Amino acid sequence: MQSFGSQGSQEVIRQLEEAGYEAVFVGGAVRDHLLGKVANDFDIATSAFPNEVKNVFSQTIDVGIEHGTVLVLMQNEPIEVTTYRTESTYSDHRRPDAVHFVRTLKDDLQRRDFTINALALTRTGDLIDPFGGQTDLAHGLIRAVGNPDERFNEDALRMLRAIRFVSVLGFSIEEETSLAITRHAEKIRYVSIERIKMEMDKLWTGQYVGQALKAIAQTNLSAYLPLFTTSEKLLHCAPFEGPEQGWAMLMGIGHFTPLELARAYKMSNREKGFLTQVAHAFFNRQKNDYTIVDLYAHSIDVLWTAEKLYHALYPESKRVSYEHLTSAWEALPIHSKDDLQVNGKDLMEWIGQRGGRWVGEWMDKIESAVLHQQCDNDAFRIKEWFLNEYKREK
Repeated sequence: MQSFGSQGSQEVIRQLEEAGYEAVFVGGAVRDHLLGKVANDFDIATSAFPNEVKNVFSQTIDVGIEHGTVLVLMQNEPIEVTTYRTESTYSDHRRPDAVHFVRTLKDDLQRRDFTINALALTRTGDLIDPFGGQTDLAHGLIRAVGNPDERFNEDALRMLRAIRFVSVLGFSIEEETSLAITRHAEKIRYVSIERIKMEMDKLWTGQYVGQALKAIAQTNLSAYLPLFTTSEKLLHCAPFEGPEQGWAMLMGIGHFTPLELARAYKMSNREKGFLTQVAHAFFNRQKNDYTIVDLYAHSIDVLWTAEKLYHALYPESKRVSYEHLTSAWEALPIHSKDDLQVNGKDLMEWIGQRGGRWVGEWMDKIESAVLHQQCDNDAFRIKEWFLNEYKREK
C-alpha cells in the first residue's frame, strides 16, 4: 500500500519512531483513504506517553492531555498525537471513569466503536487491522468492535454514530450490532443533547440520510430522541442541502414550532432564526405562490427549504423548481435596504430638514417603491419620486 499522510504528519511519526516509540495513523482519515476518498485531519496514535511526546517535539499544546492527546505543531500543521489507551467502566454511559495509557496498539484499537474505525496505517502505508475492518468496509457493514452490548453500554452515543455512518457512507448496520442498538436505545437519554445534536448535524448532510432515518425508526432510537418523527414524509424531503434544512424539515413534518425544536436541541440564535424564517415562509406558501415581498424577505436557502417542506406535505400541489425560485429572487431590483442608491442624509439634504423618525419612515417607503418597481433604483429617480410624494403628503 502507498504511503499516507501529509508531510507534517509523516515527519511527526518519523521523529517518534526515531525516538524509539511506535506511532501510526488512526481515525476517519484511514477509513476514508481505504474507501478511495480524499483523507484529511491526520490523527496519530503512539506508544509514547503524553510527557514523552512533549519531550520529542519543541512545539506542543496540551489540548486533552488528561486523555492522552497532545497537539504537535509541525511544518505549520497542527497534528493531534494521542497515546495508546484503554478505558475503564462507563458509569454514566457517556464517558470513561478512568483512562489508562498503554504501550500496545491492539489494546488501543480494541476500545474503539466500530471495526471500520479500528484501523491503523504505518508511516510506510502498511495496514494494521486486528478486527476485520477492511472486510467490513468491502461489504459495507458497520459492526461494533467485540461485544456490541459492551460498546453501547460504554458510550450510548455510539448508537447514533452507527446510524450517522449509514447516512454518510451508505453502509448497513450488521445484524447483531443493530439488535444491540434496539436493546439499548433508551440509554441515548444519558447522552448530553449537545453531543446528540453534533451527530444529527452530520447525519442530516449524508447522501444516504433516508436510509439512516429508516434505521433510527427500525432500532426504536426515534422513541428516545427529543421531538423526533418517523413520518415517511420526512424521508421524501431527503437528501438535505445542510443540517439546518434537515432540522427545518423535522420541524415542519413533526409540526413542532421553531422555539420548541431550538430549545430541545439547544440551537444557536442563528439556527433558531433560520427555523423561524422557514416557518414564516412556509405559512405564506400555504396561502399562495411566493410574492415579491416573500422573495425579498428571505434568502434562497429559506425559500427553497420552505418549498421542499410544502411539497412534502402537499405532494399534489403545483411545484416551483429551484431554478425558477432562484431566477425570481435574482430578478428583484434590490435584495436589502443597503442596495438602495440613497440614504437618510440624502433625504435631509433634499428638503433641508433635520433628522428624526420621519427619515426612517421615508426610507421604508422608498425601499417599498423600488422593490415594487414604482421607482428605479437610481439616485436621481429616487429624489424625483421622493420630492413628489413628500409634497403630495404635505
